[in-house]
Amino acid sequence: MKTLNNFNFSNKKALIRVDFNVPLDDEFKVTDATRIVSAKPTIIKVLEDGGSCILMSHLGRPKGVEEKYSLKHIVNKIEDVLGVEVKFSENCVGETAQEAAANLKPGEILLLENLRFHSEETAGDKDFAEQLSKLGDIYVNDAFGTAHRAHASTTIIAQFFPDHKCFGNLLAQEIESINKVMETGEKPVLAVLGGAKVSSKITIIENILDKVDHLIVGGGMTFTFVKAQGGNIGDSICEDDKMELALEILKQAEAKNVQIHLPVDVIAANDFANDAETKTVDVDKIPEGWQGLDCGPKSKAIFHDVVMQCKTILWNGPLGVFEMENFANGTIALGNSIAEATKNGAFSLVGGGDSVAAVKQFGFENKVSYVSTGGGAMLESLEGKTLPGIAAILE
Repeated sequence: MKTLNNFNFSNKKALIRVDFNVPLDDEFKVTDATRIVSAKPTIIKVLEDGGSCILMSHLGRPKGVEEKYSLKHIVNKIEDVLGVEVKFSENCVGETAQEAAANLKPGEILLLENLRFHSEETAGDKDFAEQLSKLGDIYVNDAFGTAHRAHASTTIIAQFFPDHKCFGNLLAQEIESINKVMETGEKPVLAVLGGAKVSSKITIIENILDKVDHLIVGGGMTFTFVKAQGGNIGDSICEDDKMELALEILKQAEAKNVQIHLPVDVIAANDFANDAETKTVDVDKIPEGWQGLDCGPKSKAIFHDVVMQCKTILWNGPLGVFEMENFANGTIALGNSIAEATKNGAFSLVGGGDSVAAVKQFGFENKVSYVSTGGGAMLESLEGKTLPGIAAILE
């Protein structure tokens, strides 16, 4: 696996695919700079070698050129994070970009305009990729968030750098973290899968049953398993057409000697609202008119014990409707357990949109080993798929 350490960037122009698809407020100010901060080590390494950086990224899903999606809005924030002046090119290809790249001196940074202002980017157009490739000497992919897309700047471009392409620090870390969970992790290995639907996690469950010793199932998908086993789930969310699949997963887990842990009790509510009336009930005895919105105290204790005995932990998905304060306790308790296990030496990886949001919201970001930056890319990796952006560098 070629990384930044395989190259000396002295007097070289590094063409770096970053993921600066960051959230902006109504005044075009960056509200969360995590992705920019994550790319900093890669950019600084190139500059310290005596090279220059040409950064390319997308922002949002523009239909053609749209002012609100211009990357010029984030130049100031990038400068704040890096502590270096950033030049801006009003196009990512053509004369403007070529001239800006040609004039770039060692130690300087150039940010190209939004790649997705050109439809050729998402179409994976080879000619567009070739135009981009002419701007730099070494191609660096540091955008895990888009590694599952076969776009021009993430995948197709790599063929124009047969011997001069590598992973940036962030992407290398993502690959290593997933490998730790899926291949090389110290046992016992635990996966915590939460969220609303079994259907969105089927492929992950099927793929990781061979890799884990324990599987905690939480969140809304709990109720598909409980109902399939004959439990009463009241008005809780359930995918009736996935009940047979849930039983099949339980059977497969047993055959592979994987212990599945489902909640035994829940905080049930008589309405899907933070101020609803609540009571703690057994997970398989939820009365009609009530729905389970968080795991209960007995479940939290059981899950804590499971987490504490594991050495490698993957967390994907919350255990309750954490967006509502009264149903966030299960997710917070799990975060505390994982933080404690990590402090005791376990390796913990958090990935997938909602669990990352929860980790940030409740302050666990620096208490786990690694928080993944890519939602879709992370999920496809856990499903066992080879991501095109990663394959293109390895070829």
